[in-house]
Amino acid sequence: MPRATGAKVSENEVARRVLGAAFEVHTTLGPGLLESVYEVILAHERRKTGFSVERQNAIPIHYDGLKFAEGFRADLVIDGIVIVELKSVQALSAVHAKQVLTQLRLANCRLGLLINFGEVHLKNGIKRIVNGLDEDREEISF
Repeated sequence: MPRATGAKVSENEVARRVLGAAFEVHTTLGPGLLESVYEVILAHERRKTGFSVERQNAIPIHYDGLKFAEGFRADLVIDGIVIVELKSVQALSAVHAKQVLTQLRLANCRLGLLINFGEVHLKNGIKRIVNGLDEDREEISF
């Protein structure tokens, strides 16, 4: 469902729509492709419904009073408010979730999605990671 250009959408609504697109992509392509394939197609799916999508966006790190231009690269940043980290591995590990949480803190974002397209059933490869987001505001349903 396309959204009105410029309409303000909550982090949870962005995440819900990203996950809906991720399920479509996984159903169509299946598991086992390179992360970059899922990244470009998921970005395309979100752009065609009016979302702003940045791929491999360099996020600077501020440390010791200095700004380092390229601290890390976020796979996808949707509408400037949700970071999406994509994997295509046999199984996610704890370090993957920690990576997303660190990215959220450094980018000053409140919600991240860790999506593993390597899973046979995508629902088993999704982790929602929050950084100060009021969890009681909204529920995400698929």
